[in-house]
Amino acid sequence: MAANEGMTLVEFDGDGVDRAFRADVLAGLRQPQKAVPARWLYDDAGSQLFEDITQLEEYYPTRAETEILTERGGEFANMVGPGRAVVEFGSGSSVKTPLLLRAIEPAAYVPLDIAGDFLRMAADELAAKFPGLPVYPVEADFMRKVALPEAVEGMPKLGFFPGSTIGNMVPRTAVDLLRTMRATLGTGAKLLIGMDLIKDPAVLEAAYDDAAGVTAEFNLNLARRINRELGGTIPVDDLRHVAHWNDGFARIEMHLKARRDLAFEVAGERFSLKKGETIHTENSHKFSRRSANTLLLAGEWTPVSRWTDSSERFSLILAEATIPRSAP
Repeated sequence: MAANEGMTLVEFDGDGVDRAFRADVLAGLRQPQKAVPARWLYDDAGSQLFEDITQLEEYYPTRAETEILTERGGEFANMVGPGRAVVEFGSGSSVKTPLLLRAIEPAAYVPLDIAGDFLRMAADELAAKFPGLPVYPVEADFMRKVALPEAVEGMPKLGFFPGSTIGNMVPRTAVDLLRTMRATLGTGAKLLIGMDLIKDPAVLEAAYDDAAGVTAEFNLNLARRINRELGGTIPVDDLRHVAHWNDGFARIEMHLKARRDLAFEVAGERFSLKKGETIHTENSHKFSRRSANTLLLAGEWTPVSRWTDSSERFSLILAEATIPRSAP
């Protein structure tokens, strides 16, 4: 059984380029510290490379989160209840999703992702595994409020945001996203969200700079995407992937670092990098219990339960949409 036809909510220009992608790249390259939001790492090629990363020995988050989903399914079912539409933000290949769907008896599944072809392929594969479950893929930028399919409008919602993707955003953006998720999911919604935990920097740096160089290819693919979609002339071979722990901000940072002085164009604009300068491509913030709770509360979600894997490397938190109030 294939997924339903689904919806496309991404705005493309006459050349088929995502307008938001062009705007973000140009705005980021104009800054003194050049930067591109991490969500643009995930075109179809980037999404596949990330799936390859999740299989690496150094990359512990996927194994840790899968352990939680496998072993705590009964607890999820008791706290979530049956009959909810599961809305997954940034669904990717939806590898972890079946573990959740088997546990909670959902009424429908709505994967949201900006990589359209990858989204539809993964939705069809999941629909084949769950032939009785309606699947409604939506190609959309979930950083904005998403109009969900009419078929799930009257259902209670469970948002699913695994992988600690929330850590890719600086706190201000993360809070905005959490509030946007609340607006997308509506009153009475719940959210199951993955948050990676602070640990030995050596373990963290290895997870984002693997020996096989897969993460480097993932990072460099962003420059290739810019060249392909925005008429860029970035000399990709003169960039190298770097990842380091920033203790002051409790995050891993990924950059593309210039091996020499560079001059290039993107969408008709000229840019330059001096040797050693970087394009900042990703943050991956790590959390303590308190910082995770504070972030969720600021985003209008109230944490109700928390689970960690056996090595306490990773956490899954269930939260409820906070009822707005005007007093402390």
